[in-house]
Amino acid sequence: MKWALSELNKFRGSQVDFLETIDLSASLKKREPSIIDISPIKVNGFLEVDEIGYYAHMTIETILTVPSSRSLEPVELPLNLLIDEEYMTPKQYDALKDVSDDEKSLIIILEKDLIDLTEAIEDFILLNLPLQVLTEEEKQSTELPKGDFWQVVSEDDIKVEQETEAASTIDPRLAKLSDFFKEDE
Repeated sequence: MKWALSELNKFRGSQVDFLETIDLSASLKKREPSIIDISPIKVNGFLEVDEIGYYAHMTIETILTVPSSRSLEPVELPLNLLIDEEYMTPKQYDALKDVSDDEKSLIIILEKDLIDLTEAIEDFILLNLPLQVLTEEEKQSTELPKGDFWQVVSEDDIKVEQETEAASTIDPRLAKLSDFFKEDE
């Protein structure tokens, strides 16, 4: 998934379509050790070439195997990602006018005369790893794991416990004030 700029410039004013299957499992496992396995990645997209720069649009599909957040059991996660990247040479970037700094920050400046889309694919996969991964059984179960002297509790349970605790306890220094507004009987 690498193209030399001299090769791409032959397609100026048009686009280069591609449909490939690539294997990035070794490099992804090296960058993120929690990845157990990743199937070959199907990449479908195009590179548009014009005077301004190089625009890449692609969709990727793969199945990622990562450990469950609770039990560390392997879980297969299908990933379908849409990737849009804009590349420019330093000369093209310096020639930009009427472009805001926010838009400029999204542009990737090429350090070599080469566009390598595998780097973008790897980055997008790693950025889209979910924080919480559960097996089907864990998703269906309402019971959270617990042991002899510990248990996992949800944030909702903690909030309810804190609210009931706050409502039932009165600060001893302010206990006499609770009688202040009582009507005389």
